[in-house]
Amino acid sequence: MKVFIAGLDTETNTFAPIPTGARAFAEGFIAHGDATRQPENYCSAQLYVWRRLAEQRGWTVAESLCAFAEPGGTVVRAVYESFREEILADLRRAMPVDLVLLALHGAMVAGGYDDCEGDLLARMRNVVGPNVPIGAELDLHCHITEAMVTHSTALLAYKEYPHVDIPDRAVELFQVIADAVEGKTRPVSATFDCRMISTYRTTDQPLRGFVDRMRALEGRDGILSVSLAHGFPWGDVPDVGTKVLVIADGDLGKAQRLARKLGEEFYAMRETVAPRFLSMDAAIDRALAIDGGPVVIADVSDNAGGGAPGDATFFLRRLVDRGIRSAASGYYWDPMAVRACFEAGVDATLDLRVGGKAGITSGAPVDLRVTVKGLAEQVTQRFGKAPVAMGASAWIEADGIDLILTSLRTQVFHPEGMTKLGLDLASRKVVVVKSTQHFHAGFAPIAKAILYTTPPGALSCDFAAIPYQKMRRPYWPRVKNPFGA
Repeated sequence: MKVFIAGLDTETNTFAPIPTGARAFAEGFIAHGDATRQPENYCSAQLYVWRRLAEQRGWTVAESLCAFAEPGGTVVRAVYESFREEILADLRRAMPVDLVLLALHGAMVAGGYDDCEGDLLARMRNVVGPNVPIGAELDLHCHITEAMVTHSTALLAYKEYPHVDIPDRAVELFQVIADAVEGKTRPVSATFDCRMISTYRTTDQPLRGFVDRMRALEGRDGILSVSLAHGFPWGDVPDVGTKVLVIADGDLGKAQRLARKLGEEFYAMRETVAPRFLSMDAAIDRALAIDGGPVVIADVSDNAGGGAPGDATFFLRRLVDRGIRSAASGYYWDPMAVRACFEAGVDATLDLRVGGKAGITSGAPVDLRVTVKGLAEQVTQRFGKAPVAMGASAWIEADGIDLILTSLRTQVFHPEGMTKLGLDLASRKVVVVKSTQHFHAGFAPIAKAILYTTPPGALSCDFAAIPYQKMRRPYWPRVKNPFGA
């Protein structure tokens, strides 16, 4: 057997002000057929799993492109097309292949392409023909499109948010596709549109129980896989929204019935699974009222992992104006400020303009008198077991407020991105992190409490008011009963 593996991963916020081009991928990760011969990272984790499992069976592996960019605005058309053509050219050279495994996101949008994954899968299907199984592992914040389902054999999404289960899902996808190529199963897929647009936390009930039930259904009564595609609310594409995807062994009716049953069950939970947010002042007040610390506050509106710039200053300005002390916050994407800190050196005191540089959704810069407390080149933080680059980074302190500045744009995944610079989070009362939920796995063990807030920013959580132009279906919460509309 010959296995063809590749990865192309970025999440597109079509409302974000920063185009995703060649530099964004270069700062993320690009490997031209040798990702599994380099140190493992977030983007290459699935390819590592697939190569290991294939080689354990004595199968040959043909490895192609593996590329990742931090979520941002629409991908430059020529960049997407060049990556696509590289994968297709490698596939043609590798032919004949027996199965294809892809690490994709599912919410990638490029100039002229609302559905990059569907486009790529269709072209790959044209190369390999109708009988070669093609499987793709997707981020749970994906758009499930008709083209994606039609041109693949099996799509399988992460189940957890934070995405701590990426390698586990890679193992499951390999097994589904391996069984198909060996003739043990015949995967057929069905979807159900829940007509919901929101974000959801799998760490909280009742969604925690729903995910556990999904997993319990797999491997029984002919059900091969169950995925809840949360959708990515900030992608203005026709197929945005939450969907259930079920893969059954040869029985399309069974897949359809279970997808509908689970989808209707999830829709019935819409009010309880919808996230709750505090205002900035309410979050600060509640944090100060809690005995002990640190209390972690998530600034979900400036999450670089959702395509936001990561340099918004709205929460920082509120901390300064209220005279809050013993507070830490990060990560602020500000290469100019980082450079100034490196020039000044550790222990230097200087006037520094922080943040507010990327656009109107970032707010105004904040001018501070700061002391440089820590500097380091090539800082990384963990996302699961994989390192995520932060680039050259600085820890500064301004009148009781500690800030972490980075030269590479990334959300907060793990406390080590702060502690590696010398910041002792255990001694801080409040820690404000620019992340929606991925911070949870790393910070929950050290947090006295976790709060969520939505300052102004590029990721509006007023889901009823997102100004879609291409998504025309009725959905909750814009419509109270989208199934009756």
